[in-house]
Amino acid sequence: MDEYWTARVNILSRRYCGMLGAVVGCVVGVVLGTISGIVPGVHSNTVAGFLAGVSGPLLVLFGPEGLAAAIVAMMVTHTFVDAVPSTFLGVPDPDTVLSVLPAHRLCLAGHGEEAVRVSALGSVAGFVLCLPLFVVFMLVLPPMQGYIDWGVGLVILVAAGLLVVFSRSPGWAFAVFGVSGVLGVFSLGYAHFSVGVFGVGEVLLPLLTGLFGVPVLLLSMRSVVEVPPQRFSGLLIERREVIWSGLRGAVAGAVVGWLPGFSSGTANALLAIRRDGDFERVDARGYLVATSAANTANAVLGIAALYAVGRMRSGAMVALGSLELPSLSFVVLVAGVAALCGYGVTVAGSRCVPVLMRVSQRLVAGVVLVFLVGMSFVFCGPFGLLVLAAATLVGMVPGLVDVPRIFCMGAVMVPVMLFTLDVIRF
Repeated sequence: MDEYWTARVNILSRRYCGMLGAVVGCVVGVVLGTISGIVPGVHSNTVAGFLAGVSGPLLVLFGPEGLAAAIVAMMVTHTFVDAVPSTFLGVPDPDTVLSVLPAHRLCLAGHGEEAVRVSALGSVAGFVLCLPLFVVFMLVLPPMQGYIDWGVGLVILVAAGLLVVFSRSPGWAFAVFGVSGVLGVFSLGYAHFSVGVFGVGEVLLPLLTGLFGVPVLLLSMRSVVEVPPQRFSGLLIERREVIWSGLRGAVAGAVVGWLPGFSSGTANALLAIRRDGDFERVDARGYLVATSAANTANAVLGIAALYAVGRMRSGAMVALGSLELPSLSFVVLVAGVAALCGYGVTVAGSRCVPVLMRVSQRLVAGVVLVFLVGMSFVFCGPFGLLVLAAATLVGMVPGLVDVPRIFCMGAVMVPVMLFTLDVIRF
């Protein structure tokens, strides 16, 4: 009898320790996702790589479920909170580069807080609406994976063609898309040279920072825009628009979350397509809902791809795949809790608008610029600075020839297209 109760106590002890580790891991993940979301230029993949690098002691502290919860919670929370710097600091995360203009448009109209809240609402919509797709993808798509892999390159080719054809200036759009594509092929082809303090770094950090972040910072330092007083009087978007835009974004994010080589930035580029090619006329609120929904849905459906076919679509999924995978229901539950926490943190962050607006934007731009250059060097070394400089030169062109900067996404789309069509190998 004593042996029976001793065994029961040991089982219960392990169970409650596992639960405690999972709860602590989830809290740690939300905190890390908040930090990576607020700090410009820091992607969730970077934090996930750090967690994977120190997984040994973390496994002892939190257990496998706790560490998995930290990675998933960090990834989902990041997709919410990164709306804050994208709106007020003008330095986008790679997944939110195309939401900068609409967010800034609202900010310059005095609705910066609303822009952040709309983005948070879009992320919630994306999470909720992608759950049915999650189930469908898990059941239907695994047997079709071979055909999907074969057709990805053709899909990207069609998507790129649509972006160029529907632009206001197809010639310049094609030139920017092509040059940025060549730069992307070069950067990814020689990514093994991007050796920083922590080993080989993610070359996409200096590449996308130079294309989308540094040009905006340089422009803001040269000509300081007077930001009007910010006011919040509710969300000026109808419920049906939230549902429709959220559904569009969720579907786009779900597709790129499953397809190899795509990112949320690719989905957002497709969401920006207009028949008249005028990105400036895109409805700001609806587009923010759609892009935020795409970012969150992409993160969640990346989990489905990992569990269903063993494919790792992001750095966070690579880190998660290196662990003993917990049950799928546990991971989805953690993602749901992180989504609720991320929404609350983002709404709270939007209330800091008056403080942010009192800070000199030129000073903020200068500090962030120095920070990003330092990040590129720390994580990618001298090669990262070379890529950053070249990408900045290319990223300045759209502003000079008056074409949307979305065509710089060729830096990602062209390499993936050539790789999936078996033209090049990295």
